[in-house]
Amino acid sequence: MAWVLLVVASLMELVWATALKESDGLTKFWPTVIGLTVAVLSVVVLALSLRVLPVGTAYAIFVGLGAVGVAAAGMIAFSESTSPVRLAFLALILVGVIGLQLVEDS
Repeated sequence: MAWVLLVVASLMELVWATALKESDGLTKFWPTVIGLTVAVLSVVVLALSLRVLPVGTAYAIFVGLGAVGVAAAGMIAFSESTSPVRLAFLALILVGVIGLQLVEDS
């Protein structure tokens, strides 16, 4: 269950980061409210996963999955770069996340 919570918290990063992008520097009310609310909820869910998981592993996975998710959202929603080098480095982050999860389970 802790791993599920960790993935949910990471997916929430995708929501709040995108909402904050849409808030135009916190000048648009609803994107700002959504972004800040989901950011707080994301940290709360992360904290729940930390009851079971080691903090170093959990936080690294939280940040890694969030970063890859937000980068993917940026490429899809905001036409950000999809250069092969960028994609390769995002793939390396995913390899690290998977590796940390495998090491933690053994």
